[in-house]
Amino acid sequence: MRFRRKAGALAAIVGLLALTACQSAHTEPPAATVGASAVFPDAQVKPLVGALPQRSVSPPPATRLASGLIPPTNRWYSGLVFGAKPQPVFPLPLSFALTASGFAFGLPSVTANPTVIAGGYAPQVALDAGAGGATVTAYDDVSVTLEFHTASGARIGHTTIAEGSPLVGFTADSPVTLASSAAFAPGAGLTADRSLAVASIGGRQYAALTPTGAFTESRNRMRLARGQSIVLFPVPTGSTPDKVAQAVSGPLLSVSTGYSTGPATATTALDYRAGGGSTVFAALPTQSPLAAGTTCDLGHYESIYGTMRLCSGQRLAWSVPLAAENGALPLGRLSASDRPAVIAQLRRDAAATTPLPADSYFGGKALYRIANLLTIARAVGVADVAAALKTRLATALHAWSDPNGCATRPAQCFVYDPAMHGIVGLAASFGSDQFNDHHFHYGYFLYAAGVLAEADPSSTRVLAPVIDLLAADLATSGPSTLFPQRRTFDPYTGHSWASGFSPFADGNNQESSSEAVNAWNGLALWADASGNAALKTEARWMLSSEIASARSDWVAGDLASFTGFQHEIVSINWGGKRDYATWFSPDPNAMLGIQLIPMSPVSTYLAGDPARIKRNVTEATPHGFDVQFGDYLTMYSALAGGSELTKARAMAKTLAATAIDDADSRTYLLAWLATRG
Repeated sequence: MRFRRKAGALAAIVGLLALTACQSAHTEPPAATVGASAVFPDAQVKPLVGALPQRSVSPPPATRLASGLIPPTNRWYSGLVFGAKPQPVFPLPLSFALTASGFAFGLPSVTANPTVIAGGYAPQVALDAGAGGATVTAYDDVSVTLEFHTASGARIGHTTIAEGSPLVGFTADSPVTLASSAAFAPGAGLTADRSLAVASIGGRQYAALTPTGAFTESRNRMRLARGQSIVLFPVPTGSTPDKVAQAVSGPLLSVSTGYSTGPATATTALDYRAGGGSTVFAALPTQSPLAAGTTCDLGHYESIYGTMRLCSGQRLAWSVPLAAENGALPLGRLSASDRPAVIAQLRRDAAATTPLPADSYFGGKALYRIANLLTIARAVGVADVAAALKTRLATALHAWSDPNGCATRPAQCFVYDPAMHGIVGLAASFGSDQFNDHHFHYGYFLYAAGVLAEADPSSTRVLAPVIDLLAADLATSGPSTLFPQRRTFDPYTGHSWASGFSPFADGNNQESSSEAVNAWNGLALWADASGNAALKTEARWMLSSEIASARSDWVAGDLASFTGFQHEIVSINWGGKRDYATWFSPDPNAMLGIQLIPMSPVSTYLAGDPARIKRNVTEATPHGFDVQFGDYLTMYSALAGGSELTKARAMAKTLAATAIDDADSRTYLLAWLATRG
């Protein structure tokens, strides 16, 4: 399951789209790639992978996955793929699940109580295909294709579902009669060979686009010949069945992802490929502004993330403000009075650095802490401390970056899991051997490696073989036989998913939005240090998207419409609910603090409305700042400016040592605050 840690947790293709083709074992051709630039192609990383010990640290789970496909961990649909029993998934605006003989789907009903915004699995329409099982035969970043078969393995048909698509299609691979739980009233034919039928379920209309004459036996039985398809969808509020049907040319087949970065924006483009051409897709409130020419006049659906407008066409594209990577505080702003205090604390913190933890989470955080101390020491000109810190950071990173390290020791090293197609650090922690939280863990390593490479460019050659593999585990793009595409990042939602296998009835989830931001910041720093222009463009796109989502969905979103929810932030977002909760603590400081860690130099994205910041901090600190994450809460409070910054600077000097996280130091806290304003 998805464990939660105790926190204590160049633009060479600018203007071009880097499109990722569908990974498929099905006979349908993959989506076309346009302006593609592969990141970590096999030719580059295969020798690096071959140099690592090959080992499955944790036994691979049962899967419903066609032979030859790389296991798609950390996806919104991973619960369909892994585990003895499939879980419901949430291709918003829908919910969807496999049944014993087919599938069921429906629109969730959105409710809110003081701590949860809920929109769980709603099986309003079920289709019985007489199946004895289902297998994932194709997938991409946004969509997944399921093939239904008899108990003996004979193919019955297949369906593709996708984030943003309200359509659930079924294409017969052999003659089949489908039994529906809903009774559809046949309507007028749309064309000579296509008809529309409508059912009313719980006050909502559901429509079925079928071949003419498919309802030959009753209102809930549809007969399909081999190759024929049906398309089902809930009718959106403010529209009609026929208006939506006219925009749907056939069942959804796949979705390809494109991205680009410009001087001020990062753009995501999702191409929805459907049989016949045109289709419909729903845009989240955060997918704004949409690309010029996108028509969204087909009504709307309500979701746990707000109102989703239904659009028509083939491409859903939108932009967010571009965020640039940052690995250093602006220490040129240090005043003459602040400088001696920072230097004195730097010497104390450098001397007090303890032996580094052995696991890949706390070990990574320790490297991150040293990296920031090194950057400060270099900036303020304390040469002896800088030299000692650089030596310590280099020694530790070189040990972790020894490709053969796990052949000789049980920790502070990495292996390649050939069954799951990924890199696992030893010692594993918080389920990282089950592919939980890889971006959280590896973001700290990437950041530290980027900082060391900036301080000592010659170290890049030593670090690259293994640090490139950490980057490849998270950011491979283009055809690969070794890693999945962008393991944790979801281009539709603009944020990552943290659970590897997602064994939950509420879908996948992510808690620490800030550690996800830290991952892509570290990735961009490493891309810059290693001269990988394609990776840098991809990393900046993911960094910009994750920052926009962290603000809108976690720490600064509009929650007013969710009457009954009584908090200022959301601390875990799921496919089917949004929680004011954490995996590790019920305390309010933990709820906000896990959205702040590690307050890196890029964390100024958390600034904004001072009144909102004050409300968030007030909610998080009923017991004051001498609590877990007190350091990050202090830094965050300073982003309100004015008197809040003054109070934060005074408080930082006396904050309890137990309130300073192990990725942080009082030196960094003082320096961070001294460079505000």
